[in-house]
Amino acid sequence: IINNYVDGTQGEARDKASPSGLHFRDSKRKVDYVLAYHYRRRLARHAPSAASLEPTHGSASVALVLNGSYGKGRAEPRQQQQDDGQHALREWPELPGLEMVELSPLDALEEERRLQREEYERNLLEAGLEIEKDPENKSQGLSFVRIHAPWQVLSREAEFLKIKMPTKKMYEITEEKGILKTLNEIWCKLTEPLQPQVPQQENTKMKTLSYPFSREKIYLYNIKDKDTFFDNATRSRIVREILKRTSTKARNSMGIGTLIANNVYDAAYPLHDGEYEGQNGDMNERKLLYQEWARYAVFYKFQPIDLIRKYFGEKIGLYFAWLGLYTEFLIPSSVVGIIVFLYGCITIESDIPSKEMCDQRNAFTMCPLCDKFCDYWNLSSACATARASHLFDNPATVFFSIFMALWATMFLEQWKRLQMRLSYFWDLTGLEEEEEHPRPEYETKLLQKKLKNKNITTENSNENEKEKLTWSDRMPGYAANFGLILFMIMLTFSAVFGVIVYRITTAAALSFSTSETIRSNVRVTVTATAVILNLVVVLILDEIYGAVAKWLTEIEIPKTEKTFEERLILKAFLLKFVNSYASIFYVAFFKGRFVGRPGRYVYVFESYRMEECAPGGCLMELCIQLSIIMLGKQLIQNNLFEIGIPKLKKLLRKLKDERTELKEMDTNQSKDPQQWDLDYILEPFTGLTPEYMEMIIQFGFVTLFVASFPLAPVFALLNNIIEVRLDAKKFVTELRRPDTVRAKDIGIWYNILSGIGKLSVIINAFVIAVTSDFIPRLMYQYAYSQNGTMHGFINHTLSYFNVSQLKAGTQPENSLFAQEVSFCRFKDYREPPWSPHQYEFSKQYWAVLSARLAFVILFQNLVMFLSVLVDWMIPDIPKDISEQIKKEKTVLVDFFLKEEHEKLKLVESFIAHDKQKRRSGTKSKRTRAASFSQCHHSPKGSFTSFSSQHTVV
Repeated sequence: IINNYVDGTQGEARDKASPSGLHFRDSKRKVDYVLAYHYRRRLARHAPSAASLEPTHGSASVALVLNGSYGKGRAEPRQQQQDDGQHALREWPELPGLEMVELSPLDALEEERRLQREEYERNLLEAGLEIEKDPENKSQGLSFVRIHAPWQVLSREAEFLKIKMPTKKMYEITEEKGILKTLNEIWCKLTEPLQPQVPQQENTKMKTLSYPFSREKIYLYNIKDKDTFFDNATRSRIVREILKRTSTKARNSMGIGTLIANNVYDAAYPLHDGEYEGQNGDMNERKLLYQEWARYAVFYKFQPIDLIRKYFGEKIGLYFAWLGLYTEFLIPSSVVGIIVFLYGCITIESDIPSKEMCDQRNAFTMCPLCDKFCDYWNLSSACATARASHLFDNPATVFFSIFMALWATMFLEQWKRLQMRLSYFWDLTGLEEEEEHPRPEYETKLLQKKLKNKNITTENSNENEKEKLTWSDRMPGYAANFGLILFMIMLTFSAVFGVIVYRITTAAALSFSTSETIRSNVRVTVTATAVILNLVVVLILDEIYGAVAKWLTEIEIPKTEKTFEERLILKAFLLKFVNSYASIFYVAFFKGRFVGRPGRYVYVFESYRMEECAPGGCLMELCIQLSIIMLGKQLIQNNLFEIGIPKLKKLLRKLKDERTELKEMDTNQSKDPQQWDLDYILEPFTGLTPEYMEMIIQFGFVTLFVASFPLAPVFALLNNIIEVRLDAKKFVTELRRPDTVRAKDIGIWYNILSGIGKLSVIINAFVIAVTSDFIPRLMYQYAYSQNGTMHGFINHTLSYFNVSQLKAGTQPENSLFAQEVSFCRFKDYREPPWSPHQYEFSKQYWAVLSARLAFVILFQNLVMFLSVLVDWMIPDIPKDISEQIKKEKTVLVDFFLKEEHEKLKLVESFIAHDKQKRRSGTKSKRTRAASFSQCHHSPKGSFTSFSSQHTVV
């Protein structure tokens, strides 16, 4: 059925379009899918004296297309059209309005696309779909092809795709008993105000048994209405599968993906369920999702995961379920993080090392921070830094690191359990991997290879061997991947080195200043500006790396969308991980390690000294670096970019279409835009990779360096509360409706999360051991302190240097220091100048280094053991779900046997009835013979006998 170009009634038909914009013009058949394309009609040239015949698709006039550059692979209809035109010219040379028309390359391309569309739509009709098209009554514009799948097609494809559908059978879900049931009831009552107001199943204790759809066993299913048995998401999924596999001969294009890539169609998308705002119209699922989920006003409510899954599909439903669980798990880690931070605030006054550093009576004269222009200085001037670093560098951070490592393990275990629970309730258990269609780019490359091989193959070649791309075909792509990824990583390191050079040169330049205020705040100024500069570089490179990762994956030519997505994720994650954490790794593990010592400093560009850590250690600077990059990425990249860029793209697309429409107004067009018009303006859905990526990077900030920044979970929690609603609003209001995709897990993202969790244990062990002063303090208290306290710790960590041994030209000029300086102090474990092995590493240095390495090994093994223990104690599949899955299999078998038994009884009753029918037929023959033999005696009797025979039959 195709409603297209009804002569003289186009305008009327358009005006009578479905009021909801979700049906065909008959207001009965649903629009299951929409194809959009831009057309440009060719204006034919006519003889001046001839009457003008408008060249529409329905007109009787014939135009001959001539173009010498058609190339190979031309569609058969095109050749047929040329032959028809030539025949018409020979047959009727004097026919008015008939003329040879030579097309420009642009017109020829448009004509080719039109023929491809016609062939493709004809093939869709042959596949059983029903189509409705807009009339192309303008010189150029946007047109839509609306597709409806009738019951026969839906049932056939549902069986082919093995889609699980609800049967007539319902069974009771076994509830938890005892204390767990009581706790669950209390929890449900407490959280009742937080539940979204969405329709729920009437009886939550019962579950409908589902089974893959089969037309032979149609009696098993609960089919009340064929129009509503398959919901909108399932209908659109079925149509999408047909669109993917329907091919055209022109250019050997396979499916809608190739046609969109070749610009034959602009877009293909299922419709939203109507408008999401306004009082008019009935309540639909989109409006319900907007009111109960996609608004910031309902941030405190739980997510309606089942409704999200029903509307958007299982893959998107699993993403929001994962994001919800992750956000919930951030609550306890935030509480513990705040307690650790408050512990640091409370104990700051009783911290002996920071007190010693702030005590001006302890005259620790420190060596100059730069050559020539820097003077000697008192350690007490760095009092504020020392006190601030105690907030994050205290014994509680060690406990918090262990807690967060176990937190990551518990989160992943809980997600596996929730994933299994959702798989059971969403009927994803036993879901088989569907055979994916090849990507358009893969098909194009394969076609080029076939054409190339066709020219060089001999007659003896094996024609039956199936063509495919080998590693040699992909080798240029692999080589480009390796080289460019290496280059991008080096670019990131170069950017970090550039920021280091900026810090060193800026610090040196500010030290030359005559202003005392500037000189005293050199470290603060340099740190703040460098971190902001680093954030800008990270944000810029992030956007570049996202585009580069996509391009690198495309030149690899993966066969399927799943392979493409996995390779893209790995590349993008590798590049963005290095970009986000390179500067943090530098501050944590490399800054201040390669400075040298007074008299033998390490120089950059022969004149600039390598930068040192602050007197209180590098942990405070690591905390600042981590917090600013984390908060900056969340506020700017995750929120501003995510809100602004889709709105900007939507505005540009709307302006472009309006500009095209203004060139020629359509008087027949109705004023109210239909749903397919509204959805076309929206941004196309490009996948969940960006959404997962920003959360995975955030997960890294929360777990990898949490020892230096206990408040990271708090800021992540605040961000995610907004992020959930922001993503929800984007999916409901800003994006076209995505195709529903069935998935039983979150795929490769789980492996990445697990890898980050294991890496976080090692990194936190090194942060505590190497970056913080935890191990030196512990060693001093139990090995070197005379009274077992921390008194004298600062003096223990500072080494002596004889100022007379400073290199010529590096001594401070015009020193304003109050007293004559013979020895200055610097932070390191080295032998004093009066030792025979002056300035070499002391025994304390090697003892502390041994303790650091021992702590790393002990910490790592302890936490790994506890993580494995937690993993072992918490089963991946909840006990009640595993029991329900077993029960479901038993119920399914019983239900099958019962239905088959009833079917068998019905067949037997038919057979018995048929036998009885035959017997009664034989008896009636005898009766009829007797009655006819008595016919001449009693006519009435014969009538009576005939009547009784008819009644028996």
